[in-house]
Amino acid sequence: MDPADPEASPVLLADWRLIHNTIIPTAPLSEDDVRERAGRNRLDVAYLGTVAVGCSTVRPPDEETPAATVISRILPGHRGRGYGTALYERGLALARELSDEGVETVVLASNEEGLRFALARGFEETERYLLPGDTVPFVTLRLAEGR
Repeated sequence: MDPADPEASPVLLADWRLIHNTIIPTAPLSEDDVRERAGRNRLDVAYLGTVAVGCSTVRPPDEETPAATVISRILPGHRGRGYGTALYERGLALARELSDEGVETVVLASNEEGLRFALARGFEETERYLLPGDTVPFVTLRLAEGR
């Protein structure tokens, strides 16, 4: 769904939120949080028939980060089937349109499969940080030049 899309489906937003909160339980988002993110980021949901299997976020560059950020999340029971790759490739194409300053991603450190996915696609770790009150860090990775 496009940023600021007033027609964004409540079902799509609910599916995106459920997947996000399942994969990132340390930073759950409310309905209002998701609506706010949909207003500034490109959110997408992957479906197998009518079942939501994954979601993605593409963040445009901002004052803090000149690179665009691509995040793909696939529910554990649906990993290893190409859904993450499809979401990632779609998000990567958009990210490259949004910024010529590079592409980053962010993965919860406890998501070992997500880290392996990013590293296998040429991302390199640049930073680890904790949100206030958290004990599990997020890992920021940047896509290597030429990838």
